[in-house]
Amino acid sequence: MTRRGWLLFGAMAVVWGIPYLLIKVAVSDLSPITLVLLRTAIGALPLVPLALARGDVAPLLRRWRAVLAYTVVEVALPWLLLSNAERRLTSSLTGLLIATVPLVGAVLGVLTGSADRLDARRAIGLVVGLVGVAALLGLDLSIVDAGAVVQVGLVAVGYATGPMIIARRLSGVSSLGVVAASLALTALVYLPLGLTHLPPAFPPVRVLVAVAILGAVCTALAFLLFFALIAEVGPLRAQAITYVNPAVALALGVALLGEPFTLGAVVGFALILLGLLLATRRPRGQARSVRHRRDVPAEHVLGD
Repeated sequence: MTRRGWLLFGAMAVVWGIPYLLIKVAVSDLSPITLVLLRTAIGALPLVPLALARGDVAPLLRRWRAVLAYTVVEVALPWLLLSNAERRLTSSLTGLLIATVPLVGAVLGVLTGSADRLDARRAIGLVVGLVGVAALLGLDLSIVDAGAVVQVGLVAVGYATGPMIIARRLSGVSSLGVVAASLALTALVYLPLGLTHLPPAFPPVRVLVAVAILGAVCTALAFLLFFALIAEVGPLRAQAITYVNPAVALALGVALLGEPFTLGAVVGFALILLGLLLATRRPRGQARSVRHRRDVPAEHVLGD
């Protein structure tokens, strides 16, 4: 990759690695509903005018059903479930569990017939990844809340379903327009509920700072950086950010929040990464045919 590509990749690793830490801080004083409202509203403020100025919103009107479905599975429900789960899970464990999104996507691809056939290498990768999840949870039972883990699992399913909607129903439209519309729609839906769940006292400064960074940097700026990364290195290389974000989340949770650095985290994350590489890597011939193409639709995954 170019130097600019590496800089963008490094920036994205941090920008999409810190939301788990910020969510953990924010939900200490804010309800998950209010947090989602504030995050999506702040993120939509710069992106919606930009998308409108570029004419990226009007083409979405003909595909409003697909946009609505994408909004539900990628933003509206996952961000609420994620925020609620982090009330009972550490930010580092949440980030590591989200690393399973490509594995879930590989399973959904096979089940729906949208992926290549499930050969021995991919099957082994899926099994290794599942063993990694079992190790991640089974070796750290003292910090695991079953209900919260299920919620994060639903988030992973939503994040894996979103790219399928993009590929099948929203191909050819602007990614910026889809993201801007999704953030705006979610903010509008959560507006009445979010206002009724405001905390009784004014939140501490650290919570306000966390919400501001979550909305402005980890949402609005993050998507602009992600689109720039795709333009610079192509969508296939850009997807590798999925493998780095959880490690950043783990390091930040341990260093800044004093969360435990456990054997389960080390063993589980290593196995999940190995499983990802085996289950999602394209065959050599197919990889060569798309490696340098910039017009391949990005299997877009929203930042956490």
